Amino acid sequence: MSRTLTLVLLVGCAILTIMLAASALNARLGLVILFALATGLLFGLSIHKRAAFKELPSEPKAILGEKRTAGSNGLVQSDALLDATMKTMREGVVVVNHEMRVVAMNRAANEIFNRMQGAVSRARLSDLTRSSSIHAAFQSALDENLRAEIKADTGQGTMELRVMPLVMDNEGRARFVLGVFFDMTEIERLERARREFLSNVSHELRTPLTAIRAFVETLEEGVVDEAERQRFLSIISRNALRMHALIDDILELSSIESGAIEVRRTRVKLQPLVSDMTTTLAARAAERNVHLRTEIAASAEVYVDRQRLEQMLTNLIDNAIKFNREDGTVTVRHERAGGNDQISVADTGEGISQENLARIFERFYQVDRARSRERGGTGLGLAIVKHLARAHGGDVTAHSELGKGSTFTIELPYGSND
Repeated sequence: MSRTLTLVLLVGCAILTIMLAASALNARLGLVILFALATGLLFGLSIHKRAAFKELPSEPKAILGEKRTAGSNGLVQSDALLDATMKTMREGVVVVNHEMRVVAMNRAANEIFNRMQGAVSRARLSDLTRSSSIHAAFQSALDENLRAEIKADTGQGTMELRVMPLVMDNEGRARFVLGVFFDMTEIERLERARREFLSNVSHELRTPLTAIRAFVETLEEGVVDEAERQRFLSIISRNALRMHALIDDILELSSIESGAIEVRRTRVKLQPLVSDMTTTLAARAAERNVHLRTEIAASAEVYVDRQRLEQMLTNLIDNAIKFNREDGTVTVRHERAGGNDQISVADTGEGISQENLARIFERFYQVDRARSRERGGTGLGLAIVKHLARAHGGDVTAHSELGKGSTFTIELPYGSND
């Protein structure tokens, strides 16, 4: 087998092997494999063009696709493809030589190491990162011809690094090492969110289930009178309803986050819609002696999915009633400002501390968990409001002062007909 073919296959297999090993973490496996194979083959051709096992050039453009002159045997198109491939890869690719100097890196690697200004120009690896684990991985590949897989913090987030000896000299020692950096920051964040979500769901379901089981067992023993029996059945029913509401909210939030919910915006008269909602919630407000008010012009219109707006406002008004003080007030207002329709729901409750306010739209986050559970809250209502507002191209914000109450504001774009 010729040295050219050997080298091309070596480089191509190196990058392809690294990408395949990472496939469990990369949903774009097919595209990555195609890119990796093309990159490996073209990269190998570029190295061979520079005299196979001799030193790689100092400027990365010579490797990642500089323009060839006449007589280049048709490599101009290959270089253009290689350059495009390396630039569009989201994984960072770095090549170092036996002196631990960087001889090539792609755009993604530039971003990882904050080197958007200036060329690599044979910088030492230590100029890019002080991470001892990254240095050790490259060094072991050079000294012992070992592949390595590590996780490291580059200062830009958590990265998974896979390194592999790239080119061997006549004595079997690595002359160059290829490193591919996979950004794990978002994956780890999502994994933490998944664990927290499962933990919260388990906790929220366990509480009503425990109560239901306890009271069912007591009823089965048949040692309670009729009054106690009715009280126990009422508690069981209340906890069953809580579980039903929780499951409904989980399914609703999952549908919204996955994009399965379609937002169909039309022109909606706001005052009649809010009036209908306050009428529906009037009995609940009366139970807590809370007064409902609206300050919305008769001509006010919003460009929104009517059903989803009702869902958002129901959550906000219901919360404002639940967490209001005796003889308090809930006020629904509308105004146009800053390019948006702003629909606000203000209460006169105890308010929310700034620490809690920063997390109020997180799933299952509750300022007073026991109080929320007592009043039928699932901890998902505000998260649903946030995602529905963003599905409309808007957002929801919260402002609160302890002892004075809270205001939640849905901001929605005016719409194309304004």
